[in-house]
Amino acid sequence: MNAVIWILLAVLTIWIVAALRVPGLIWSVVLAAGIVLWDAWTQPPLNLWLIAWGIFFIVVTPLAIAPLRRKFISAPLRRRFQKIMPTMSDTEREALEAGTVWWEAELFGGNPRWEKLFALPAPRLSAAEQRFIDGPVEELCALLDDWNITHERRDLPPEVWQFIKDHGFFGMIIPQHYGGLEFSAQAHSAVVMKVASRSITAAVTVMVPNSLGPAELLLHYGTEKQKDYYLPRLARGQEVPCFALTSPEAGSDAGAMPDRGVVCYGEFEGKKKVLGIRLNWEKRYITLGPVATVLGLAFRLFDPEHLLGQEADLGITLALIPTDTAGVKIGTRHHPLDIAFQNGPNWGEDVFIPLDWIIGGRERVGQGWRMLMESLAAGRSISLPALSCGAGKLACRATGAYARIRKQFKLPIGKFEAVEEALGRIAGYTYMMDAARTLTARAVDLGEKPSVASAIVKYQLTEHMRRVVNDAMDIQGGSGICLGPRNFMGRVYQAVPISITVEGANLLTRALIIYGQGAVRCHPYVLKEMQAVADTDEARAVRVFDEAIFGHVRYTLSNATRAFWLGLTGARWVRQPRSGPAGRYLQKLSRLSTAFAFISDVAMLTLGGALKRKEKISGRFADVLSFLYLASAVLKRFEDDGRPAADIPLLRWACDYCLHEAEKTLVIILKNFPNKFFAWLMGGLVFPGGRHYHVPGDAMGHACASMLLEPSSARDRLTQGMYISNLPNDAIGRVETALAKVIAAEPLERLLSKLVEQQPLLLGDHAAQVHAALAQGILNAEQAEIVRIAYAARRAAIAVDDFPVEKVLKKSVRRKSAAKNLI
Repeated sequence: MNAVIWILLAVLTIWIVAALRVPGLIWSVVLAAGIVLWDAWTQPPLNLWLIAWGIFFIVVTPLAIAPLRRKFISAPLRRRFQKIMPTMSDTEREALEAGTVWWEAELFGGNPRWEKLFALPAPRLSAAEQRFIDGPVEELCALLDDWNITHERRDLPPEVWQFIKDHGFFGMIIPQHYGGLEFSAQAHSAVVMKVASRSITAAVTVMVPNSLGPAELLLHYGTEKQKDYYLPRLARGQEVPCFALTSPEAGSDAGAMPDRGVVCYGEFEGKKKVLGIRLNWEKRYITLGPVATVLGLAFRLFDPEHLLGQEADLGITLALIPTDTAGVKIGTRHHPLDIAFQNGPNWGEDVFIPLDWIIGGRERVGQGWRMLMESLAAGRSISLPALSCGAGKLACRATGAYARIRKQFKLPIGKFEAVEEALGRIAGYTYMMDAARTLTARAVDLGEKPSVASAIVKYQLTEHMRRVVNDAMDIQGGSGICLGPRNFMGRVYQAVPISITVEGANLLTRALIIYGQGAVRCHPYVLKEMQAVADTDEARAVRVFDEAIFGHVRYTLSNATRAFWLGLTGARWVRQPRSGPAGRYLQKLSRLSTAFAFISDVAMLTLGGALKRKEKISGRFADVLSFLYLASAVLKRFEDDGRPAADIPLLRWACDYCLHEAEKTLVIILKNFPNKFFAWLMGGLVFPGGRHYHVPGDAMGHACASMLLEPSSARDRLTQGMYISNLPNDAIGRVETALAKVIAAEPLERLLSKLVEQQPLLLGDHAAQVHAALAQGILNAEQAEIVRIAYAARRAAIAVDDFPVEKVLKKSVRRKSAAKNLI
């Protein structure tokens, strides 16, 4: 019996020490102390005593004494790693090292410090930024007629282009001393979101010059001369910029970029012998390309004559080229799913440019891919997340109102459980999306370039935008699929695949960036191990590798023990800095964070370099990290808003959804894990009591859906920042004004329904119903007017556009003709 007790005490001690991630020296002291106590209290036989101390000195001593450990363990292990670690291309390395890691690293580490998240100041706009949103942005939205833009003109009207230029929309990120607005990332995001709730075409036009484009690249990498010349012109709208990266043969695989530049001497502006670059390229999918006046170009630069140095292949380089330069061909357009933003291909044939057109000058030769990845790390945080939230808020506000206005079987369709379920998802997803948008923009304002977090919000928010819009289209029914001036969801539906595709296709963003980059950058030891393996200074490399690999071992043991304990206890004893509705969710997220970190470590250990090729597994790991991040953002949003009681259903719905998805995905990873023994072992440690987190309940979905069906402070908070019109001839204005009128008339309309039951001949004749109700004293004159106004407002809100046949045919003929001209 004593032996059993000692074994249990030993296991418990080792478990606690492992969970606390103590240094190796403390491990040695604890183990030695354990043997001493065992010897003193039980006086074991001499042979057992010798075996215990023998094992201690043989195993622990080499591990505890750093010089011995490095010589006999770490150095051979590092050489082994050098042989098995896959080679990494320059573009992979630059993409991996670009940007910074932020809160996502805490989640990846398995023990998130929630105080760090809640210590971040709540997102706020400056007075100047708020004035711009309430003034020029509101005015711009009022100018936008999306049907005219997308169907009639296939472009923004000239007055809208001029308004955008005159009011500095192209210069939101440019400092004021260059003539720009110098807005925060939060304000930039708010502007794009509001415009996107009105017109996707206008939103894309505004967002592109302020994300990945010449202004962003010039600000961080340009020479002073380049900044002084271009930034004021870009801020004034005197220059319209675009950036050309994608080639027919090279999209995500930038290393295969066929666009070439060769360093040579040539003639430029009358000078016969100018050192420069002769360029040939073919690009496509370039937003603003057809109307751009200055082209940012990515190309691979070669120096076969060694005019700049010894290297012949100088790598990917970026340059700014005026589009009227000889040899540049620009102006034709693509036709992106009936959304009318300017997008098209461009070419360059034997275009000669001087070296000082390289962004950043000679010093930036060959650094283009890193520059692009760092810029994307910030840009992905803002543009598409803002556009996605604009679409979500539009669906919440307009489709929610439509579901209350539209009636079937004498009930608003929003009261049907099938519709209510979709409305609940729309509300919950939008709350989650907006929380992630503001949190990630906050990171950019704090000086971060959150490469992994930006990929998470780009991927997850555009994907959830797709789900929100699909649900909205299901609710809208026939009114959603018939395009026309009254349709407020049709163009958004058409735009969804565009958002999914641009700034890195979501399939690859999920599999290659979120986890592929996150596993290295967010992990506390993997990047150090990789750098130590590649380091040519043997002594330094072994020392760094030794510290990293044994830190990694302690980290993995800690996560294993913590994962089991938190799974066993439901994480109820985890300390968390917030009480109230958020507190229990913080504990649950800590548990899943630990489980994720442990399973991820085992995957990296057992699969090694093959993990990056197993994109199904890495994509699922990306999903787990994503849902942990999204849930964190939701909790932060709720606390920043002051814990409004009315928003608790949204908080619970979003958190339950994220927890369920994260846990479910971990289970899927284990079910498909190549090594079945490790899958069984990890499953037992991480889920000792099985799965615990379920989809949001029906009652919670009902509460979320109810917010969208009538005016309230919660509905206003959820849709804050979108454009809202109250004009009766506007698509949004019709449903917005009709909602209040319909709700006011509902009790009176129930009286009419009873009247129709008694007099069936009145069915379908609303005017006759009101007249009969007046005659019989069921309604007085004032009430009758309320009913008439509500009926007219409802009819206007649910009306669907129709057109003369000849007009539809003429439009079809024009489109065929235009398409033929593009071929």
